[in-house]
Amino acid sequence: MRNTLGRVVFKMKNGKVKKFFKKLYRYRIFLLMLAPAIIYTLIFSYYPMTGIVLAFKKYTYKGGIWGSAWNGFENFKFFFQSGQAWTVTRNTVLYNIMFIIVGTFTQVAVAVFLTEISNSRFRKLTQSMMFLPYFISWVIVGVMAFNIFSSDYGFMNRIITFFGGEKITFYTKPQYWPFIILFFNIWKGVGYGSVMYLAAIMGIDTSVYEAAAIDGANVFQRIFRVTIPMIMPTVIILFLMSVGGIFRGNFDMFYNLVGNNGLLFNYTDVIDTLTMRALISSNNFGMASAIGLFQSVLCFITVLIANKLVSLYDKDYTLF
Repeated sequence: MRNTLGRVVFKMKNGKVKKFFKKLYRYRIFLLMLAPAIIYTLIFSYYPMTGIVLAFKKYTYKGGIWGSAWNGFENFKFFFQSGQAWTVTRNTVLYNIMFIIVGTFTQVAVAVFLTEISNSRFRKLTQSMMFLPYFISWVIVGVMAFNIFSSDYGFMNRIITFFGGEKITFYTKPQYWPFIILFFNIWKGVGYGSVMYLAAIMGIDTSVYEAAAIDGANVFQRIFRVTIPMIMPTVIILFLMSVGGIFRGNFDMFYNLVGNNGLLFNYTDVIDTLTMRALISSNNFGMASAIGLFQSVLCFITVLIANKLVSLYDKDYTLF
């Protein structure tokens, strides 16, 4: 009886293996097309994850990643004993919350606005103009910000003095910079970010709009009763993906807009910029890796919590 059962199990496994290889052969062309993306992801996304061990080692050039001595949680102490851990974590989270909320609202609004433009030439021109800032380097944006807010030559101060006001030294007034950084982040990313929402709107069946028009719905009613509800799954999925980076600051943006201006750090310093300065001053790769691991763990936990909250609202909108 046992031998018979064993033969049956073996035949079932053998049959599954044969089916698996048949499918591999049948879809060999598609798998070959997919191979470069898989190889790229393995090399540049998964293989570097082995460097996490640096967070628990005292890195030396002689020992390298694998030959350096273990030092436990010593690398994490710098961040938590620096006295700035709470400030930079708070700034990172609050900035990303602003970026997600305001960015999502503006991107959806722009996508809806573009679809409601009847003149195709004007729509294409408007979309191109909104898309252009995405390709401008943050270095150039930093120069633009300096020319706008500089005390001596800034465009803003020229307007203020023209109307009889006193100059504002923006680079010594940290309270202005959350709004300045938010503005440049939205301005640079709104065109690119609206593409996904625009594609989702384009995928809505036109018969739904026709039925709404027959029922007497005006433009605003069609937007709020048809367009917004239909693209809500896309909005929630992109929101969850954005939440995954809520503990990561956009280093290029913060560094090029603020630089090493210590007067603004209380309002503008984020985890990434603090790590960079510490790495330059101490040349401690283990500490930098430890902070990166700290960020990744917090981001992972945040995604799990956000996904669970969304599942309580509607399981169809969750990532997993």
